[in-house]
Amino acid sequence: MSQSSMIHFSRVTKRYASGQAALLNVGFDIARGEMVFLTGHSGAGKSTLLKLIALIEKPSAGQVVVDGLNFERIGPKSVPLLRRKIGLIFQDAHLLPERTLLENVSLPLVIAGYKASEVTKRAHAALDKVGLLSKAYQFPETLSVGEQQRAGIARAIVSKPPIILADEPTGNLDPDLSREMMTMFEQFNQLGATIIIATHDHAMVEAMGYRRLNLHEGQLA
Repeated sequence: MSQSSMIHFSRVTKRYASGQAALLNVGFDIARGEMVFLTGHSGAGKSTLLKLIALIEKPSAGQVVVDGLNFERIGPKSVPLLRRKIGLIFQDAHLLPERTLLENVSLPLVIAGYKASEVTKRAHAALDKVGLLSKAYQFPETLSVGEQQRAGIARAIVSKPPIILADEPTGNLDPDLSREMMTMFEQFNQLGATIIIATHDHAMVEAMGYRRLNLHEGQLA
């Protein structure tokens, strides 16, 4: 593993209680500040791989190292601190319906204990970055699917995490909105974020030309 590596997998296997192996002997390195696509058929193990990086799941075997921290040596108290380094984006934005956009985007900062003035300032900046500042006080149900997805991105990047993981972020979007979303990810990458995007949109991956990790039945193809 090189010094410039942000994410390192070494012979990682993940088996679930049923005995099914979601990942089998997977190894790779992603450099600090790199943008990578994770491709593969449905059920290939893409979501599981992202969950291992985000400490939502633990590997059954092998080594996962993120930003120099070996997950085998991390105690439960360190997990929340490590998760603050990671912005998670899903196909469904998972916004809280009873909270305004501003409140939804502010949540990671509130949980991390930022001062109220800093929370508001950063949340406004994140909404501005995704073009939703004018809708800060609206509720999620008043937004289009594309706007909800952008709000999810704003929430993921509000604490300026060094790592962004996106699981099928354009799955519900039309081609124009998908391209717009990818341009946004490129901008975050240019600011220094390490980004992994799981997608089944092979045409978009080919057009963008970034490195691809392709999973097939739990193994790197």
